[in-house]
Amino acid sequence: MKFDGLKDNISGLIFDMDGLLVNSERLYWQANIQAAKEYNLNIPEDSYLKLVGSSAKDMENFYHKYFKTTELRDEFIKRTDDLVWQWADEGKLRLRPGVQEALDYFDQQGMKMSIASSNYNEYVEKFLWVTGIRQYFVFHLSYKNVLQDHLEPKPAPDIYLLAQKKMELPKNQLLVFEDSSTGVTAAHNAGLDCIMVPDLKPATEVDREDALICKDFYEVIDKIK
Repeated sequence: MKFDGLKDNISGLIFDMDGLLVNSERLYWQANIQAAKEYNLNIPEDSYLKLVGSSAKDMENFYHKYFKTTELRDEFIKRTDDLVWQWADEGKLRLRPGVQEALDYFDQQGMKMSIASSNYNEYVEKFLWVTGIRQYFVFHLSYKNVLQDHLEPKPAPDIYLLAQKKMELPKNQLLVFEDSSTGVTAAHNAGLDCIMVPDLKPATEVDREDALICKDFYEVIDKIK
């Protein structure tokens, strides 16, 4: 399969998950705001947008700035995760525009597809089941693999290099889909072509140098030759 703007024929696709396939980044944002209010934390609501696709160091700096103790930090994180899990059960987790149509088309074309996510494994599996898209992917990688295989998190290329190894395809036959600048950088560092479908934060100039930018998966489909 060929994409307008990419020179090579693509046989395999690697997807990020949060904010790309599903609207979970928006749910995490809303959960962070609610948890902060419950714990009476004076955190500006737009601060959470800075965490979208953030690196581990960015997250560490955020927690150091707003949380006096690690216990409070851990309670806040657990409350955020619990809210997102609850909202997923309540039907608030949804596929982003064009995702279902794109996955159906890729599947019909015989594309080999996988997921490389930074989220916890149980949440990746939960989101796949809730949205009914689990069957499209031959495997998924998550934060569990980051720990087990001693990988550096995105923007390091490690998780995409592991995905490429498991896909058993050369780099020039693989295409990554991402929604965040951190993920785009990880794909670029891995030497993989990338299409970015931004979610909460727009593409930067660096993103535009390192990836093709599409507003949604309908536009992705339109780029298929």
